[in-house]
Amino acid sequence: MKYSILFAALVAVLGLSACDKPTVVTVPATPVAVPGPPGPQGATGTQGEAGTQGATGTQGEMGAQGVTGTQGDTGSMGFEGAKGDTGRTGATGTQGDTGKTGGDTIVIVPAPEQR
Repeated sequence: MKYSILFAALVAVLGLSACDKPTVVTVPATPVAVPGPPGPQGATGTQGEAGTQGATGTQGEMGAQGVTGTQGDTGSMGFEGAKGDTGRTGATGTQGDTGKTGGDTIVIVPAPEQR
């Protein structure tokens, strides 16, 4: 039995070493483009053609009438007017005729009222 275990291990080692191992393929990295110095400026292009005139737009609609404004406040009371100048003194009247003397006229003076 000593030899059978040893013989089985030797057969297993030889059997496994005889298998084809796949070859590892290493893919090279893609080269990265590094930009170089800029080239000289190109020539100026030709002038483009003028565009055509656009169409005239339609006229807008008439706006709505505005709202009537509110009534203004009542004005303040005016100041008192200036007073007129004092009138001139009137002319002196003419002298009356002298009264007539005597006659039949009697004047009765009423007595004072008693309380």
